[in-house]
Amino acid sequence: MAATAAAGAVCPSLPRLSLRRDRGAACCSLALATTPQSTRLWPSQFRNRGTSSKRSTRSDVPTSVSLQRSCCNATHLPRQSRRFQHKPRCSQAEVANSTVDDDEACELVRGTDVVIGQGDDDSVRAYLLEAVKNNNGTCVLLLSDIFGFEDSATRDFAYRISCHGYNVLVPDLFRGNPWKKSLPMDEFQAWLAEQGPERVAGDIETCRKWLVDDFLEAAASKKLAVVGFCYGGGRLVETLARDADACFCAGVCFYGSRMDASLGARIAAPVLFVCGDGDPLCPVETVRELERQARGAKAAVYAGRGHGFAHRPESLEDDGDAENAFALMKSWLHEHLIS
Repeated sequence: MAATAAAGAVCPSLPRLSLRRDRGAACCSLALATTPQSTRLWPSQFRNRGTSSKRSTRSDVPTSVSLQRSCCNATHLPRQSRRFQHKPRCSQAEVANSTVDDDEACELVRGTDVVIGQGDDDSVRAYLLEAVKNNNGTCVLLLSDIFGFEDSATRDFAYRISCHGYNVLVPDLFRGNPWKKSLPMDEFQAWLAEQGPERVAGDIETCRKWLVDDFLEAAASKKLAVVGFCYGGGRLVETLARDADACFCAGVCFYGSRMDASLGARIAAPVLFVCGDGDPLCPVETVRELERQARGAKAAVYAGRGHGFAHRPESLEDDGDAENAFALMKSWLHEHLIS
């Protein structure tokens, strides 16, 4: 497919994924449907789509990217966890014009499956959401929880961020092998051991470099933030501690698991830490220590909330605090990327 081909608008449901309701799981499980063959494109071709205008000369920039256009026409099945589901509040009316209809605004997001890098061993699959009408020229790198980049809750959340004008890249941190709710928990540690820290860190770095050196090359702001959930929240802390070039302008960490509080002093970007005080996977003490150590950090601790409440709410109370946490994140990103 040519790089200049028109991209379809997407709704919060998943392109090329069939959804089936899993009543024993925290959210709907996913069954992959047949997907068309991706087309290999050079970065200069990608930039012809309007995101950039000239080819980078850096030798360490990934030299190719594959694209698959996504146009979703299916209705998103309600998640088991979101029993009190309501329409996502992601209107451009909040940032531009009070007369803009929510449905019209949320349809103006373009979704693309991408493969970043060269070769099977060094390339990273990802899902890119681009705001169309109100694009502010900034990017958010979203690091998923253990259920991966194709999970409906993760893509819904990324979609909502993009509705507010951000370009959002969600990489496949697990190389096609995310944790599945159907697996017995006694296999979890073995699965986790397969996710080599160096390999995961390398994939995140590949995506960061592509966003900075390729996707944002012609953008006016060139500003980049990182958002992470659970497993991705722990990787967010490590990523920002390694960010010696200060490429990231901000971070938002939702109940990060296995976070190393000793890395806090090495984090330069302002980070918003969001967690519940009933979450054993994200101890409040660790969050408070990171808040003290990291420059410009802030913690928002929600009483009575457990793990995953912001993107996988399971009650009316979770839903209310999830909306509040989303609003905090939106304000944080606006303050550090737009203002």
